[in-house]
Amino acid sequence: MRGKQIIVSTVSGLLALGITITVNAKPKPKKVDNHVTTASVVFKPTSESDLTNYVYDTVDPSASDYHQYLTPTQFAEKFGQPNAYVNMVKKYLNKYHLKTTTFAGNLAIKVSGHRADMNKAFKAKYTKAKGSLSRTKYRLPGKLSNRVVAVIGLYAQKPTTKQTRQSGKKRATSTDVPTNGEKPQTNLSANQFSKKYGAGKFADHYHLNPLYQQGLTGKGQRIGIISDGDFHNSDLKTYWKQAGVNDNLSRIHKVYTIDNAKKVTNSLNKSLTESQIEATLDVQSASALAPDADIDFYSGQSANGATGSPSTYFATFAQAISDNRDQQISTSIAPTVELANQWDDHSSTLRQYNHAFNLILEQAAAQGITVFRASGDNGPRDMPSKIENHAVTTSPYQVIVGGTTLPYEKVINQRVVTVKKERAWGDTYSAVPAKNQGANFPGSGGGFSALNPTPRYQQGFSGVNTFRAVDLLRYKKGHYFINKHPRIIFGTGNSRNLPDVSSNADIVTGYATYLSAPSGTKKKAKAPQIKIWTIGGGTSYASPQMAAANAVMNSGLQAGTGFWNPQIYQFAAQADTPFNVLSDADDNNLYYTGQPGKLYNQATGLGTINFEKLFNKFKSQ
Repeated sequence: MRGKQIIVSTVSGLLALGITITVNAKPKPKKVDNHVTTASVVFKPTSESDLTNYVYDTVDPSASDYHQYLTPTQFAEKFGQPNAYVNMVKKYLNKYHLKTTTFAGNLAIKVSGHRADMNKAFKAKYTKAKGSLSRTKYRLPGKLSNRVVAVIGLYAQKPTTKQTRQSGKKRATSTDVPTNGEKPQTNLSANQFSKKYGAGKFADHYHLNPLYQQGLTGKGQRIGIISDGDFHNSDLKTYWKQAGVNDNLSRIHKVYTIDNAKKVTNSLNKSLTESQIEATLDVQSASALAPDADIDFYSGQSANGATGSPSTYFATFAQAISDNRDQQISTSIAPTVELANQWDDHSSTLRQYNHAFNLILEQAAAQGITVFRASGDNGPRDMPSKIENHAVTTSPYQVIVGGTTLPYEKVINQRVVTVKKERAWGDTYSAVPAKNQGANFPGSGGGFSALNPTPRYQQGFSGVNTFRAVDLLRYKKGHYFINKHPRIIFGTGNSRNLPDVSSNADIVTGYATYLSAPSGTKKKAKAPQIKIWTIGGGTSYASPQMAAANAVMNSGLQAGTGFWNPQIYQFAAQADTPFNVLSDADDNNLYYTGQPGKLYNQATGLGTINFEKLFNKFKSQ
């Protein structure tokens, strides 16, 4: 991560990592116990192997189910649990004054109610073993429990003096507003501004302009954004006006999956938070690149902190997939990292949660939804550690989007820094690490999953499960230091490799964002406002831009692109590949580098995309 000069990527990375903030306060058991909390009960599909095969068949031109995308109702009939069983579970929980809602598809239900009623219904008990994390043990009647994969978000414990809050609650002051020390030139024309700081820049570098020239702008498409915050519509209009985008707000649709709009909006109007920054840049990035697409913004914010981030994250994804409005969904946040000692959902283990999430993403794929997720902004270690770790989840059923640095020459820290060609984003040459974030350095997340095996589409693929790396950094006592004599390391892996694709994410070659908020410096009603243009970076920009580019392609296809990954790995192995492989050994991240002669590397995946070629590949199938 980095200091205040380049804090945008720090903020984006923090949210992508799912870091939590521990707040010390006096316990108020009765008050918090009476808060409404949310949990999810996740069911097994009728046949997991049949479901996986179907997902792959929907994007296999030789299969009879090619492009036979299902509606949620059809999915429920084919793979979900029978209505009779789901209703039996709901009826049982309703007896305990709990509200239950079925996510269309019959793979999960959402349960909400007071914590005390939750504990009674699930016969929940809090246990804590010495040297391990706390757990909530629960029990359902036998006839109901044998089809359950996980119960997520069940907390039997009463609050202690240390309550864990989601990272989105942390207030950002005016000095924390993301910036790289520069502000965008707002006196430029809309077209010039877009090419220098916005959608035009992405479109120029990744060959999206030929699709615009065909009249493809995302019309008729909807893009889902999964967030744990909210944004001001006025900020969006200001950004659109500057970037030359139609400022009609009717294409923006907000859905609040945990707390109602009033509670979330009250939080939004108090101060500038990291979750607001993330939400704002996600929507501005996606809406500008696909200017005629609708945006469905799903906010899973728990305004009072009664529901934990793993629970809100799963429920928000499940709602978006259940609604089935969007052919592409993007997120730049995650509840935590793939480390057992960081997992804070009491009622589901990390592996149970990963399994449940894979199932809900398989439902998305069966419905023809392409899911994109930011790879993170701290190289192979999302959370500062000696051990490689990545944000939850590293599911193979989503496109994990890494970051690059575009060519540039600038004076940074009183010296000239030159990047001659696009390379993996891994900045140990210009960035100053942020001391308050474990002194990490910024770079594209990548490496190997700790939870998911190597998926079919990666098995045997050139460069997968082999790696070249340089130990540029050493970790000691919570801080990273530059190695004076770095070693070159070769090795192998045996799990899901990430990322899949990449695009510009370096803050030095980044994008503009507009933000406003109460300053929080005065108690008067007319307190000064933070109103600022910033230049930001991070894979938090890359993921919604990928989703928007997919919406542009989908607006010109008879059937949606669907589950990208099996298709793009096949395209990448063809002579007329739509990918620019960043395979140079000198194009390195914070650890993993390019692999000369290989088609894949753990710094940038398959590389960057020529969207004109990719569109033609999808169209010709």
